[in-house]
Amino acid sequence: MRANAALEMTPSRSRFINVRGLRYHLREWGDAGAGAAHTLVMLHGWMDVSASFQFVVDKLDSDWRVVAPDWRGFGLSDRAPGDCYWYPDYLADLEFVLDDVVGAEPAWLVGHSMGGNVALMYAGARPERVRAVVNLEGFGLRPTHSEQAPGRYAQWIDQLKQGGTLRDYSSREEVAARLMKNNPRLSTARAAFLAQHWSEPDGGGRFRVAGDPAHRIINPTLYRIDEVLACWKNVECPVLWVRAAQTDVLRHVGVDRDAALREVEIRMTALRNVESVVVENAGHMLHHDRPDEVARLIEHFARRRDGINKP
Repeated sequence: MRANAALEMTPSRSRFINVRGLRYHLREWGDAGAGAAHTLVMLHGWMDVSASFQFVVDKLDSDWRVVAPDWRGFGLSDRAPGDCYWYPDYLADLEFVLDDVVGAEPAWLVGHSMGGNVALMYAGARPERVRAVVNLEGFGLRPTHSEQAPGRYAQWIDQLKQGGTLRDYSSREEVAARLMKNNPRLSTARAAFLAQHWSEPDGGGRFRVAGDPAHRIINPTLYRIDEVLACWKNVECPVLWVRAAQTDVLRHVGVDRDAALREVEIRMTALRNVESVVVENAGHMLHHDRPDEVARLIEHFARRRDGINKP
């Protein structure tokens, strides 16, 4: 591993591709000519951006090529033309991104939270397109039941009429402060860096989140855990299942934390080729809290599972 000083960051570059009629932003680090065996495709979570992986990239060996898209409606990618977002679009978008980034070669996917869920479901739908998945806290949502459908549709319609909203900020320093409030483990330097990418000027002297407010509108379709697990059972590649010791995943499940963690472990058993690890001293944003350990886990997994030789 490289030892990077706090403000010494691996430079990234931006490029844009067409994905289903949207101008999609790709952030890239490393040698653009590197072979697919040394390419990592990193997928960020909900209300996040591709630059979120900067700290992990800083800790990876220098011969990796890393490509991270901004999902539709986040960061520098175009917003969707409709008034809400549909989860299956992320799976389709990922295929178009992989066509550009690795071509026909199976991809190494690293996904955080929503990005981890997309990676696993895509790997189940297209097992031949994925070489391995590193899933960082992408364990799914709490189960739903059919009786919830009428209320969910009514809530969706109400929110469409109101429109999605996101708060604004007086400065990027205020944005950084908010990020640190949300995650007390986040250092001042890292919060300042993230604020530069997580927010954008609103044209009126203030700053807004670099994301479409429509993402705040609830999905009208229920989360069907049986369908999710059916996809996971179809995953053929090896999966590294990474949980943070201080995770708050499934915290709204309506039961105590131990029961929520048991639910996570039960879901993991749907994967046929999986190993799990817990990252200590980290919460849900473990790629910010312990980027050194996340990078180490990725590289160790690559060496053992894919025969990638690194010094």
